[in-house]
Amino acid sequence: MIRRVAFWLCLLFALPAQAAAIRLIDDVGDVLELPQPQRIIALAPHLTELLFAAGAGAQVVGVDGASDYPEAAQALPRVGDFSRINFERILALKPDLIVVWVGGNRAADIHRLRQMGIPVLQTEATRLDDVARLLRLIGRASGHAKEAERAARDFSARLAALQVRPGRKPPVRVFYQVWDRPLMTVGGTHWISDALALCGARNVFADLHALSPVVSREAVLQRAPDLIVSGSDAPDMRRAWQPFSSLPAVRNQAFVRVDADRLHRLTPRLIEGVAELCAAVEPYTR
Repeated sequence: MIRRVAFWLCLLFALPAQAAAIRLIDDVGDVLELPQPQRIIALAPHLTELLFAAGAGAQVVGVDGASDYPEAAQALPRVGDFSRINFERILALKPDLIVVWVGGNRAADIHRLRQMGIPVLQTEATRLDDVARLLRLIGRASGHAKEAERAARDFSARLAALQVRPGRKPPVRVFYQVWDRPLMTVGGTHWISDALALCGARNVFADLHALSPVVSREAVLQRAPDLIVSGSDAPDMRRAWQPFSSLPAVRNQAFVRVDADRLHRLTPRLIEGVAELCAAVEPYTR
C-alpha cells in the first residue's frame, strides 16, 4: 500500500514538468521541443527587448553587445555582436535557449550554436506586423504565452490607430538613407517601407527586394525624392546632398532625421518610431 501511494505521488509531481514542455516551430521551419527555459541568451538588441516585453526578462542571462534596452538589459553579461560571438562565454552562462536573428546573426555562428547542442530559436522579421508575431513566438518559447499575447494585441491596436487617412495628394516620394558610405537604403520588403506607406509616403526604392540595398547617387537623382529621411545613427546627410540642386528634396530643403533606436528595431517601441516618422512626413503630404 505504501509503495502504491509513493508511486502515485511520484506520478503526480511529474505531471507539472510534463505539462510545462514546449513544442513550437521557429521561423526557418525547425521544430523545437524543450522544457520551459530558465536561462535564455538573446543575440540581437530587438530580441532582448522582445523577451522583456513578453515577460521573460528575468530568464535572460546574456545578450549581445548592442542590447541597451530596457535598462535592466544593460547589466547583463555580453556575449559578442553580429560580427563575432564569444562561444566560451555562452557555454559558461549555461543557457537552455538561445534566440537568434536570421540575417542579422552570421549563419556560421548559428550553425555552430546548434552543433553545441543548445536549443536555438531562429527568428526572421521584415514587416511591421512581425512585431506582434514575434512577441507571440517568443512568449510561447519562454513560457509566457498569455503575457506575450497581451503585448501583441496592444501593439496591433496601436499600429492600427496610426493609420493615416488617404490624402488628396499622391504619396510623397521618400529616399530613406540608412548610411552614406556605401550609400544604403531600405527595400520594399523592409518594415520602414511599411511605415512610410502608413504615413502617406512612398519609398522610392520600394521595387528593390533586398532588405538594405546599396544604391548609387545617380539612382537617387533619377528617382527624384521629395524628401530625404535618415536615422539618428547615420551621418548628417544634408551637407552631402546640397550640390545636387536638381533634386526636389534639396530645392525644398526637405531633410528629416528620426530616432533610429525606435524605428530600426522590431520591438513594441517601433510604434513610437512610426509615430515620429508620420509626424515628420506629415507637413510634406499636405
